[in-house]
Amino acid sequence: MAKKLIGKTALITGASAGIGWATALVLAEEGANLVLTARRKDRLEELAKLALEKGASAVTVLQGDGREEQVARDCVSAALKAYGALDILINNVGMGIYKDLAETSLDDYTTMVDTNIRTTFLFSRYAVPHMIERGQGTILMISSMAGVYGFAGEAVYCSTKFAQVGFAQALDKELRPKGIKVGVICPGGVKTEFALGTGRTVKGVAESSMLEPEDVAQAVLLACTQSPGSRIIEIQMRTMAEALT
Repeated sequence: MAKKLIGKTALITGASAGIGWATALVLAEEGANLVLTARRKDRLEELAKLALEKGASAVTVLQGDGREEQVARDCVSAALKAYGALDILINNVGMGIYKDLAETSLDDYTTMVDTNIRTTFLFSRYAVPHMIERGQGTILMISSMAGVYGFAGEAVYCSTKFAQVGFAQALDKELRPKGIKVGVICPGGVKTEFALGTGRTVKGVAESSMLEPEDVAQAVLLACTQSPGSRIIEIQMRTMAEALT
């Protein structure tokens, strides 16, 4: 069977673990060129090796903090220099601090806003002009079910994830006439490093009924391989083990 992403280049942020890691390997299996960025260089280099073994046509690694404008600019430039185009942008950088509002500090707020919203803006901002020039491209935001429903003890986190959903909806209207597809993936809890904290343990997350990172990666692949005449605006994902209400 022919690989679906031969000749396509995908930039994945937050690629060193979890959904970003799984997405890189799934896109690699379809023959994509990959540009991978995150803060942990050793993890990125390990991922690059695995991606090539899985079938990626080529892999470029850039270490950096996605909250920095220069990092976003450099990643897009690297894709254009190495592969001549940027076809897919996966805005995957994200983090959560789960606290009641009265316990949430301004530093907590700023960290979540900069990580979840600022990075999404920056990478999209530098990818979009190139995609407009080519008249094609796909941009996906990895948001959350916390961007669809509010959850107690997560007010600020939810607000950043709602912002990603709104950003995607607005960009869909802005960029669709220019041939660019924009969508958002909203998973529930996923078995990743992201899920740890607030009393959760590695063992507890591993034994939970949360989604697997690979589940989300397959949804990303679906959104990246739609026919030219169709687009996926939003995918909501929950585990089959979710309690009935």
